[in-house]
Amino acid sequence: MVDGSGTAAPTALTPRRTVPLGGRGPEDVVADSRGGVLAGLEDGRIVRVEGLDDPDRTGVRVVAETGGRPLGLELLPDNALLVCDAERGLLRIGLEDGVVRVLADRAAGAPLRFCSNVVALSDGTVYFTVSSRSYPLGQWIGDLVEHTGTGCLLRLAPGQSEPEVLLEGLQFANGLAASADESFLVLAETGRFRLVRYWLTGPRAGRSETFADDLPGQPDNLWRAPDGPIWVALAGPRVGALELLHRRGPAVRRAAARIAVRAPFRPPGTTGVLAVDDDGTVVHHLESRRARFRMVTSACESEGRLILGSIWERGLAVCDLPGATG
Repeated sequence: MVDGSGTAAPTALTPRRTVPLGGRGPEDVVADSRGGVLAGLEDGRIVRVEGLDDPDRTGVRVVAETGGRPLGLELLPDNALLVCDAERGLLRIGLEDGVVRVLADRAAGAPLRFCSNVVALSDGTVYFTVSSRSYPLGQWIGDLVEHTGTGCLLRLAPGQSEPEVLLEGLQFANGLAASADESFLVLAETGRFRLVRYWLTGPRAGRSETFADDLPGQPDNLWRAPDGPIWVALAGPRVGALELLHRRGPAVRRAAARIAVRAPFRPPGTTGVLAVDDDGTVVHHLESRRARFRMVTSACESEGRLILGSIWERGLAVCDLPGATG
């Protein structure tokens, strides 16, 4: 476990360029084995971007439309894509034909809303998060302000028709990734500025514990690099006034949330990403305090670059990987 406040000073996060996608809000980005990157847009389209390492050959094409609002994505070995759709639930999309199939739209007897991020293991079991049971995506800031603790982790095993709730009481459950040996999951708890480990095997199976605490920002989506670390997007900095508010009673927090969901929102200039290993050690911390590309909600590696997604922006940002030359 690591205390995020004790990490070394961050290095600069400076995009080389941005790639417009013809739509807003590529909230999650995942790299495929052919050098492309997939992202889901606010209008329901799933797009594939290729040639990100060369501006002269960059191209964007639509591969599917969910009919909702896609958030977290997970590529499957059979050229299919799992999608956490904030309006429709957990989806599976065939990337060859664009056919969308609903895997789950209910859990614990209630409609699935605000599905956030998803990961599939080698045995076909799917794990995914729900950020809030109190607020929809369009009012996400209300949940962070009220500090509802209604986020959860769910599992959909092969052959199951309805997912099983594994963990409840999470403060804005968000990104999800598996350890290299699939012995545990790492889950981002945005409202607590921490990562949580949920054990899948061994004597602690079914238990959770803090994996990385006191992070320097709000952790969002997670993505595991092939033979590498887990990239953690930091959607925004820590806000002292918000942390003080979380210590107040429920009535005060609810009143503040009612104001927050009606107030105009613009992301702050500070944004960043972390990379952590399977011991919870921060191996990279990249940050920009005057970001032109704001509210980074996802990061992945592709063709030797670090690609950033954002629920706020209208494109992707292409950055150098730490230690890369040229």
